[in-house]
Amino acid sequence: MKTVTLALSFLFVSLVAMAQEKNGATITVIIDNVTSNEGKVLAGLHTAETFMKGPGIQNMESAIENGKVVLTFTNVAPGTYAIMAMHDANDNKRMDYQANGMPMESYGMSGNDMTMGPPQFNSAQFEVSDQDLSFTIRF
Repeated sequence: MKTVTLALSFLFVSLVAMAQEKNGATITVIIDNVTSNEGKVLAGLHTAETFMKGPGIQNMESAIENGKVVLTFTNVAPGTYAIMAMHDANDNKRMDYQANGMPMESYGMSGNDMTMGPPQFNSAQFEVSDQDLSFTIRF
């Protein structure tokens, strides 16, 4: 009886371990040049369909400590994505603009392309497979 109980216990433990297996890649984003600790950093993981059109497929926010944040997107399925991040200094959950249309708050994206004009998905895109990824985004 002890042998059967022990075997069932091992089976149960292995099933629980398999159930907790991750279902995609983990993407870690580091931003270490935030100009102040005021407000929060907002970030979104986007596909070509959601980029610059609203919320991403995963969205995060983080308090800022000593000008740095670390955000982690989990269970990201294989595909093509881009990350957009902004320093929401006044914590109003949106980008603020000057009268001429220029952003008043710092922002950045994967690829760190800082050309003039609105961000483009093609310059920020990256591929996700089954490997975890890490990015440093500069504001």
